[in-house]
Amino acid sequence: MLKRYKLKNYNFLLVILLITISTIGVLLIGSAAREYQSRQLIGVITGLILMVVISLIDYSWILNFSWILYVLNLVLLIILKTGFGEENLGATRWLNIGGFQFQPTEIAKIILIIFFAMFLMKHEDDLNTAKTIFKAIGLLLLPLVLVLTQPDLKNTITISVVFCAMMYLAGLSYKVIGGVLAVVVPMLLIVFFIITQTDFQLPEPLDDAIGYQLDRIRTWNDPEAEENSSGAIQQNNSITAIGSGQLTGKGLNNNSVSSANKGNFVAEIHNDFIFAVAGEELGFIGCCAIILILSLIVVQCIRIGRRAKDMAGMLIACGVGTLVAFQSFLNISVATGLLPNTGTTLPFVSYGLTSLWTFFMGMGFVLNVGLQNRNFLTRNEELLKKKDVYEHRMHRM
Repeated sequence: MLKRYKLKNYNFLLVILLITISTIGVLLIGSAAREYQSRQLIGVITGLILMVVISLIDYSWILNFSWILYVLNLVLLIILKTGFGEENLGATRWLNIGGFQFQPTEIAKIILIIFFAMFLMKHEDDLNTAKTIFKAIGLLLLPLVLVLTQPDLKNTITISVVFCAMMYLAGLSYKVIGGVLAVVVPMLLIVFFIITQTDFQLPEPLDDAIGYQLDRIRTWNDPEAEENSSGAIQQNNSITAIGSGQLTGKGLNNNSVSSANKGNFVAEIHNDFIFAVAGEELGFIGCCAIILILSLIVVQCIRIGRRAKDMAGMLIACGVGTLVAFQSFLNISVATGLLPNTGTTLPFVSYGLTSLWTFFMGMGFVLNVGLQNRNFLTRNEELLKKKDVYEHRMHRM
């Protein structure tokens, strides 16, 4: 479970980047909604402690419990559907156990990365067989359907993207990838064309699950249409706020009533649209700094993954990196109007304790993968050989 690690193998650069981006998040949340700042600060401190603790636990030991974690994840998601979940804004995503409220879907992201890292490593030799591919897809669909029916389309897409990235990194054949893309891409284009028609109506079960997201897609596709005007206001105001910050921004905690922040022109400003606050108060330079730090975090995850001692370690590090990259891309794209509103948080910046702790947990696993790189493995093998020689000599005596 615990091993002796070399301090020089600890990725302090990644830790510094995480502290920096989290500090920026606390400052922006304090400016957007002062009442949430202290909770976010506590979340960052406890998240960092959780990250350090996890980083010292051998991830190979945790992989032994991958199936238990997978089943536990399913149980939590099923509990949400059995009347124990708390509804908020039309979606049942929260679970309250002993006064502790959290979102099982956020935790599911990390659990599924751990599970599929172990699964794909075990099936490294037969990954490109139909049996393994369909088994992997089946294991993904079980939690994915439960997430989609909350309803939670954004996390359904996010988990799917991370899964696809892990399958690719595990060595999925280009023939399989090409075949899937040849079918999926035209299908998505056809579906997009159909659902953006104003007279199109989803069947009732699907409408209950993703009807709200369909409205957002239509609003994004044609914001000038009269029926979409009210839905487009939030993103339009977000774009205006970002542009108003110009190069250096208006400064944190500015009291301008015309700001998106103080004027309450953008809903969920401390959460889904925190990037609008960054653009308005920190300007273009501040936005670039946030994107740069998040990009460096992803690069560090990839570097650690490339040096991992085994495939599972590589998949964990790159899986978490993909999660940070894709979720950052979604959030920033929504805030700037490049994509429809998804309600996705910006990693380490947006308010949300479950999301924050989940990302810190993921980074804890990444740091442990870095501690057990190939050099660490070689050194341990040498020590084991010396130990075997010593024991052999003692036996002969």
